[in-house]
Amino acid sequence: MLELAVLGLLQEAPMHGYELRKELTAKLGAIRAAISYGSLYPTLRRLQAAGWITEAAETPATAEEVPALTSRRGRVVYTITAEGKERFAQLIAQAGPETYDDTGFGVHFAFFARTDQATRLRILEGRRRKIEERREGLRDVLGRAAERLDAYTLELQRHGLDACEREVRWLEELIANERSGRAPADPRPGTAGGRGDNDSPPTPGTSRTERP
Repeated sequence: MLELAVLGLLQEAPMHGYELRKELTAKLGAIRAAISYGSLYPTLRRLQAAGWITEAAETPATAEEVPALTSRRGRVVYTITAEGKERFAQLIAQAGPETYDDTGFGVHFAFFARTDQATRLRILEGRRRKIEERREGLRDVLGRAAERLDAYTLELQRHGLDACEREVRWLEELIANERSGRAPADPRPGTAGGRGDNDSPPTPGTSRTERP
């Protein structure tokens, strides 16, 4: 998933590692983008070895762009290659089970604007099935074991069930939009068709109270 995200971002513009990390956080959200330099740079080296990205000229690093306790060094700017664009196209066209889990779905959804409609629909339907299974599992726990759970554990299970139900509704709306050829409504408050804060869907893998 990190490979897909990096190649997708580098299609937008050449970037150095610090810029990539910031863009990953902005595009994917804090939960999936808590990416350390220890995981990002090995991925960049692997992509470079595969010929999917290349290094451009180094530029001086500013104080804000140097992580704490590291030396102030030049920035290596990474650029996607023609082979890298082909690899991104292969990855973005995938719609298997790995695209339904929390991380896989989040990364693919972030690049839905560059994904064909049929693939988007398969991923959304697969994600809905996965969340429906999770929802039914939580309902089963609450139905069979509610009397044995303490109040806090019971509330946690209800909290998870609420998040699943809300995500299923959100996914059904997206699926209906895809089938009718409509784009999702702008979620920003104050825009036409936008949602208020309390109506916005949770980030996949989170629930309402976990969002900022």
